[in-house]
Amino acid sequence: MPVASSIPSVVSTAWLAERLGRAGLKVVDASWYLPRSGRDARADYLAGHLAGAVFFDLDATSELQNQLPHMLPDAAGFAARMTRLGLHNDDTIVIYDGSGANMSAGRAWWMFRIFGHEQVAVLDGGSQLWQAEGRAMETGSVTPVPGAFTARLDARRVRTRAEVAAAVASGAAQLLDARSKGRFEGREPEPRPGVRSGHIPGSRSLPYTELVDGEGRLLPLDRLRARFEEAGVDWRRPVITLCGSGVTACALVLALDCVGASDASVYDGSWTEWGGSSDAPVATGPVGERRG
Repeated sequence: MPVASSIPSVVSTAWLAERLGRAGLKVVDASWYLPRSGRDARADYLAGHLAGAVFFDLDATSELQNQLPHMLPDAAGFAARMTRLGLHNDDTIVIYDGSGANMSAGRAWWMFRIFGHEQVAVLDGGSQLWQAEGRAMETGSVTPVPGAFTARLDARRVRTRAEVAAAVASGAAQLLDARSKGRFEGREPEPRPGVRSGHIPGSRSLPYTELVDGEGRLLPLDRLRARFEEAGVDWRRPVITLCGSGVTACALVLALDCVGASDASVYDGSWTEWGGSSDAPVATGPVGERRG
């Protein structure tokens, strides 16, 4: 039996377990961790992954010529990598990571979406919940038969520094930051050298870790809406998300998509670009005081 013609942005472990192995369904391990975490995503993948899952290397699936981390590749580059992973444009793709908080699965989901692939979902709870429920994993690498994947960029879903600055000046969009409150308020140092602490004046804080429950499942929709409201964000209006390097910002976009937001985009350069630019204004504290 083929996979359903449309899927929600987030699917449960039970949903995937029922369909795993069906023609046209592909599973992607998009795990990624900060260098200081002590975790190696590829090594974890080899040690255990969902059956048939291919490894989506986030670092390699970025614009390698850009000094900023994790910038979007061009459409041709993305299509070439997905073709090598054995993916096709008519596949239904389910993405997961091992963070327990959609740390990087949301970024891969957003990349597929921004390059025109709508049949893509994130596995709720990721591989941590999958294993906690006693579901099977397999070890080693998967060598897929090359697929046939094409891509076309939807530029409405990504924002540049200039566009973010314009949004700040005009109030045309709300800015929502996925970093920890300590980093947002300037109480904790940034992990990347040369990047100042603090946040973009006028932006709001909603750490991506606050979008899931203790088992890594996305919060119910009413609680997600409440999270956005508590952060001072109206999800019905345009929202631009950011984080350190554009990865966890996509977890916010995923949650916004689930509650019905129709205009959510990502500041791809994120805080590494803004905080690393000496001419960009920076605020600190829960409300923020401008400084150089």
